[in-house]
Amino acid sequence: MAQSDPMMRLLLALAGLIGAVGVASAAAASHAGESRNLMAIAAICLAHGPALLAISLAGRGKVIALAGILLASGTVVFSADLALRQWLGHSLIPGAAPLGGVCMIGGWLLAALSGVLRKNH
Repeated sequence: MAQSDPMMRLLLALAGLIGAVGVASAAAASHAGESRNLMAIAAICLAHGPALLAISLAGRGKVIALAGILLASGTVVFSADLALRQWLGHSLIPGAAPLGGVCMIGGWLLAALSGVLRKNH
């Protein structure tokens, strides 16, 4: 897949947004006292934002693209669920955080699989 591929451009945009949410959540957590949800959002976003950046810039192939989609969607669902719990006191949907976590785990496993399946050029 070329860098101009719409999916990789979308992943690049999401990488930037997820990274920004990670930094903002870390800053908010430092001012909010004991905020487990904000720290979790920061940790997840600051781990997955750079991974999505790498995939969007260097990723080639359908498997790594799917890995990026799962990582991004899982990160968004997980973080949105924790944010709603933090500020509104309720979940996005029942089981949203575990669903997001499963998507992120699946994304990492697909990233590993893409390494195994990658052909040398």
